[in-house]
Amino acid sequence: MLDLARHPVQTARMVLYVDADACPVKEEIYKVARRVGLEVFVVANSFIRTPAEPRIRFVLVDAGADEADNWIAERAVPGDVVITNDIPLAGRALEKGAEAISPTAKVFTSDMIGSALATRGLMEHLRSFGEITSGPKPFSPKDRSAFLSALDAAINRAKRKLG
Repeated sequence: MLDLARHPVQTARMVLYVDADACPVKEEIYKVARRVGLEVFVVANSFIRTPAEPRIRFVLVDAGADEADNWIAERAVPGDVVITNDIPLAGRALEKGAEAISPTAKVFTSDMIGSALATRGLMEHLRSFGEITSGPKPFSPKDRSAFLSALDAAINRAKRKLG
């Protein structure tokens, strides 16, 4: 576990930040990070087992709806990649100049984040009235492959930002 008080904000090299509570592609992220030599921060408000490797770090944040999001958003900089299903966090990452993708291979961009936030708000509104919405479909090998392609592309975009 990482001591948050002693960990500085990241600046000089590419980092992968994982909003990990419901992330189904952590193993894929670890494999890519090993291959490319990237540091990974797996951030959650409950314990998640991570490989005992120096470049893969688990960060336990306080309980709370946005604690993991806040930790990631405070540290993301241009050249980093944020992996999240959380649209507001993706928007904050984009504002900081980081890349943002979802485990389902959705690439968040500045052009689409506004409409994604509006759709999210509409769906929350419908759910508040008891409207039944379907949950995510089961994750397939095809989904994992699509994520790996999206992650590779995001890493390449982030590298260009680093120069």
